[in-house]
Amino acid sequence: MTDKTFNVLFLCTGNSARSIMAEALVTTMGHGRFQGFSAGSKPGGKVNPFAIEQVKKTDYPIDTLRSKSWDEFAVSGAPHMDFIITVCDNAAGEVCPIWPGHPATAHWGFEDPAAVEGSDDDKREAFEKIFKQIMARMNAFVSLPLNMLEKHAIQQEIKKIGDTPVTSA
Repeated sequence: MTDKTFNVLFLCTGNSARSIMAEALVTTMGHGRFQGFSAGSKPGGKVNPFAIEQVKKTDYPIDTLRSKSWDEFAVSGAPHMDFIITVCDNAAGEVCPIWPGHPATAHWGFEDPAAVEGSDDDKREAFEKIFKQIMARMNAFVSLPLNMLEKHAIQQEIKKIGDTPVTSA
């Protein structure tokens, strides 16, 4: 078993909801094997309060959550990323920075819960649905035997997770 902690960067355009929830989930579900980060191409500057509600379920420290640019992770001295995963279709289609170390990449598309209109209950329900979908994919990801796989195989496995249809609970 390796003692390496794998760094995972989740990207979404606004970095206010899906990528934030994924950051918390990979860190807490990975039990020390993974450190999650999140960023956006055009960060909104504010974390969605409904995303914060979901993150609180994970015991992840919410005081560290912030909406930030992916440029922070493409500069010298930034943490080296082992995996970069886009969680929204807009970010998947954008031209990304060149990431040092050529991390494995994948796209795990999820609907945008922040786009849901209606009552707070409607919004809360949308966030909970997407949170559960991210959690299901994260469970598959953190269960991968990363120390036994070659980089190409890891790339194929994380892509396969993103290609798996998401279901509602």
